[in-house]
Amino acid sequence: MSFIDEIKYSLKGRNNFNTLIYLNLIVFGIIMVFKILGFLSGSDFFDIVPWLAVPADIDSLLVRPWTIVTYMFTHSNFFHILFNLLVFFWFGKLFLQFLSQRQMLGVYILGGISGAIFYITAFNLIPAFSFDALFSVALGASASVMAIVIAVATLVPNQQVYMLFFGKVKLKYLAIGIIVIDLISIPIDNAGGHIAHLGGAFLGYLFVINYRKGTDITIWLSRFLYGIKEFFKPSKDMKITYRNKKKTKPNRPENDMEYNARKKAEQDEIDKILEKIAQSGYSSLSKSEKEKLFNMSNKK
Repeated sequence: MSFIDEIKYSLKGRNNFNTLIYLNLIVFGIIMVFKILGFLSGSDFFDIVPWLAVPADIDSLLVRPWTIVTYMFTHSNFFHILFNLLVFFWFGKLFLQFLSQRQMLGVYILGGISGAIFYITAFNLIPAFSFDALFSVALGASASVMAIVIAVATLVPNQQVYMLFFGKVKLKYLAIGIIVIDLISIPIDNAGGHIAHLGGAFLGYLFVINYRKGTDITIWLSRFLYGIKEFFKPSKDMKITYRNKKKTKPNRPENDMEYNARKKAEQDEIDKILEKIAQSGYSSLSKSEKEKLFNMSNKK
């Protein structure tokens, strides 16, 4: 299967992975349409990017608070969105080998928010950016994508990926290299973007560290988004059903104990598989181990 065919195959179906890609493309398309209208009219009236990009200035942010979310879907340059979506496509697929669609959406959005917080805080507290904070804005999915990349690299650090000119590279070295590049690039160019990347990286790392401890820091966001979805969901006509009047046996305590023991055994088995991946890479898994990991990811 060619790379183009692989992309076409992956983008079929309704899931969070595809939704995030399509949302970025749709917003980019709208921005381009307005940009053409602005060029033809010779007016700045059609420039909607300032209403979508997140400003560093606190007063401006209070007027446009939604930008802390919309900026992570906003691109005004073709190569900018192309690079971000390609990286998201590659690492997003890798993310979904170990974690769920729900968690991907949570890490993407929280990574973007974390990147915005890092950016706004730095530009308002660090003296070198005090003047730039008055007119600087940030846009792009880079912080969100960075959260996905670092989350995968933290979860399976020894997993190898192929890189042009470098060959096979372990994810932990790739992650370290990316972070170092962002750090040394801050005083050179696009300081706000590199700081936002670090914010996204921090969220991706924080997610996996807590996930290993049994805590999913994205769950509250998933519940919030689900609540919004249910609120706007059209109500269905009332349907009356009749239950069988046979008495059902109450749950016995031992049933709960058996259920908890089974769930613990499943989690222990998954933890062993993840530990094996961290030590030897995904390719070291047996066919049955890959199937168990895939099935558990779908249950999540």
